[in-house]
Amino acid sequence: MNTPNKLTVLRMILVPFLVVFMLTGWGGAGNRWICLGIFVAASVTDWLDGYLARKYHLITDFGKFMDPLADKLLVCSALICFIELEKLPAWIVIIIIAREFIISGFRLVAADNGVVIAASYWGKFKTVSQMILIILLLLNFGGIFTTLEMIFIVLATALTVISLIDYIWKNRQVLSMHNA
Repeated sequence: MNTPNKLTVLRMILVPFLVVFMLTGWGGAGNRWICLGIFVAASVTDWLDGYLARKYHLITDFGKFMDPLADKLLVCSALICFIELEKLPAWIVIIIIAREFIISGFRLVAADNGVVIAASYWGKFKTVSQMILIILLLLNFGGIFTTLEMIFIVLATALTVISLIDYIWKNRQVLSMHNA
């Protein structure tokens, strides 16, 4: 297993630790910093594994499948925890997760028909806005940051919907694909 794939596996291993610390408060007064450290470390592995895979031509079928899955697992797990912690309404998290399922379905249908669907800038903006939102909610600073959290809740939700519409529109031919 190459280094990018090991980083992907590490990201998946970090997810249960993030969930445990988010939902139990085991870290005491430093809990939010522990959660933030775990989330940021996992997020950095996402950037680093992609960088290494492209730079050193270490792209594998395992990485193509598991890297996006690890990303979704990380982000969706954190967002689901925020429902339990009453920091996000369930309907927003459902929209975000539903978008991921729809895009994954599109990619499976396209791949089955020999079509590779590239990530779009809208999708990248969506991911960055979600990660900033998660970081803000983990920090839980209050005050002016509460307004910033609200802005990023709206922004992340809007970019989720916009990126879904953009993705479906640009790849609408996938909807008409069928196996002979």
